[in-house]
Formats: sequence, C-alpha cells, structure tokens
Amino acid sequence: MNEDIQFILDTTKEAMDNAIAHLKKQFLNIRAGKASPAMLGSVMVDYYGTQTPLSQVANVNTPDGRTITVQPWEKSMLQEIERGIAYANLGFNPMNNGETIIINVPPLTEERRRDLAKQAKAETEDAKVSIRSARKDAMNDIKKNDDISEDLKKNAEIDIQQITDNHVKIVDELFDNKEKEIMTV
Repeated sequence: MNEDIQFILDTTKEAMDNAIAHLKKQFLNIRAGKASPAMLGSVMVDYYGTQTPLSQVANVNTPDGRTITVQPWEKSMLQEIERGIAYANLGFNPMNNGETIIINVPPLTEERRRDLAKQAKAETEDAKVSIRSARKDAMNDIKKNDDISEDLKKNAEIDIQQITDNHVKIVDELFDNKEKEIMTV
C-alpha cells in the first residue's frame, strides 16, 4: 500500500478515535443517578489566582450512591471550592461543614432523565459529526493526491468508509449503553 494512503488512513483513524474518547469523557459528566467523583470533573477552582481542576486541590469521594464528599488539602480552599462547584452549574447544592464539602445527589426525576438522554444524544451527534468530518478530510486528501493511481484511490475510499462505519457503530453502542444507564431507575 502507498505510504501516502497509509498516512491518511492512520490520521483519519486517530481523529475518529479522538472523537470517541471525547464522547466518553462527555458521557462521564452526564450523571445517571448514582453519585460519582467524575460528576465534578469539570469543576475548576481559583487556586491562588490560577484556574485549577478540583481533583488537584482536594480529594473527591463517594461514601455512598447519593453523596459526594470533597476534602480540600488546605482548609482555606473551602470557599473557593464551593464557588467553583456553583460556577460549574451542575445543579448541586454544596454544604460546607468547616472541614469538608458534602453534596447530596438528588434522585433523578423522569423528566430530568429524558433531558439527560437528550443531552447524551446531542453529544453522540457531535461525535458523529467529528467522525464524518474526518472522513471528508481524508477523502479530499486522497482525491487531491496525484501520486496515487485511480484504483488505489478507490480502495482507499472504501477503507476510509469502513473505518467510518466502525467508529459510528461504536458511538451508537456507547449511546445505547448510556441511555440505558440514564433511564434505569
């Protein structure tokens, strides 16, 4: 196989893998009823003038399925952590007991579950758009390359489509699993 084609296939596959990795990360932020430290993954805290991820200034634990505790490494950070959780707009009401921050995760209502499923669907569509965009870029790169024969171009386009189909299938499976997780009471 031509080196140019192999390079295009490799970069296309990498871009599509990145889209799936991003989708998985986004799915971690969509809570499915059970408390998880990942729910606070997007929280940034003002740590002496620098925006820092919460995980770098505190321990985040889940003692049970409905509670998240945040134990800062420095007590002076309690207010900043509370502020960071509020700014993240996750719908949580943090309580400060002077040493730790306790967040009670309310059970999801049916309406909220449907909203979260819609949010997961939107993230899924974004991932598919990224995958299709990578396919389009690869197809254009193949067509523009004059060093490749027509037969090799056709075969490369078939390979790119197969890679695309496989990645779209993975995205659909991830969504089905996430939707099932969200809708399970």
